[in-house]
Amino acid sequence: MLLTQLPTPGFSFELIATLGHARAGILHTPRGDILTPVFMPVGTAGTVKAMTADELRADPIDARIILGNTYHLYLRPGLDVMNAVGGLHAFAAWDRPILTDSGGFQVFSLAAINEVDDDGVTFRSHIDGSKHRLTPEVSMLIQKTLGSDIAMCFDQCPPGDANDEAQEVAMARTTAWAKRCRVAERADGQALFGIVQGGISRERRMRHAEQITALDFDGYALGGLAVGEAVEDTYRVLDEVAHTLPATHPRYLMGVGTPQDLERGIAAGIDMFDCVMPTRNARNGYLFTSQGRVNIPNAAHKTDRGPIDPECPCATCRTHSRAYLRHLYQAKEILYARLATLHNLTFYARHVRRIRDRILAEGTRA
Repeated sequence: MLLTQLPTPGFSFELIATLGHARAGILHTPRGDILTPVFMPVGTAGTVKAMTADELRADPIDARIILGNTYHLYLRPGLDVMNAVGGLHAFAAWDRPILTDSGGFQVFSLAAINEVDDDGVTFRSHIDGSKHRLTPEVSMLIQKTLGSDIAMCFDQCPPGDANDEAQEVAMARTTAWAKRCRVAERADGQALFGIVQGGISRERRMRHAEQITALDFDGYALGGLAVGEAVEDTYRVLDEVAHTLPATHPRYLMGVGTPQDLERGIAAGIDMFDCVMPTRNARNGYLFTSQGRVNIPNAAHKTDRGPIDPECPCATCRTHSRAYLRHLYQAKEILYARLATLHNLTFYARHVRRIRDRILAEGTRA
């Protein structure tokens, strides 16, 4: 086993086994150990939609870490509320680690942007149209107020079809902003990850990774993937770049993706993943199973007395039939979203744990 003390006190990364580029490890944090590879449920606005904290902590999900989002929590409920309640952990009744996105992806993809310059971004809220300014320092202040265990550097995330000039500008700004985030004040014991941009060019990705890793962060993320480029290009970048990031630090692939994406990412050397896919797809009627995806609104399930997945141990599969779930979905009953989300998050958690178990069983001990 190889144990590396990370720059932030209380954080270390333990590499246990490898299988090709795939890794099994433990990210040690003051609020608990995170077994890697790991899928992190997304709690954009302080909640993993339809789930309680107890359900997320309990088997078979056993989420060791969840996400919160700087952009959304800054706009609502706002920093005054977060200051008053003592941060996101207390607010959401979550005592395990939280990672917060910097708001960079959302401000470039969701908000109405008025101005982007080398200092930051001026934008209008998607909620009420109010005008705001987000800079590296503001992003870090928000994340400090939220009190997340892992903060992300503010970055510029270009779309998948951005031209070479736009990619170079985004890389330069992301590097400059990372340096500013690095020296900004953080919450006590808050780790900080840097983000590598560069689009689908191997040369740009490698060049930008060299710049970001030189800044000595606690972990390194690949951003700007699954933003409109072809899946083949996403996988090629993963295969070319992921394993070149420091082996002594956790590697994070942001906002990706399907169960197959997770398999490919892990094989390429990624340790941490997040995506809204399991929760969003659940609410929209798409359920992941060991036999493939189930579209619960289909008429074929109208009288099906079987579970979503006979191999799944979640309470939904142990208790309810496809026919019942289809009825709840068709009737727009709130219970459907809870049952379906519980199942999809269970599938993702077990999917990643099975891959980790295989690395431990078949791989080489570090």
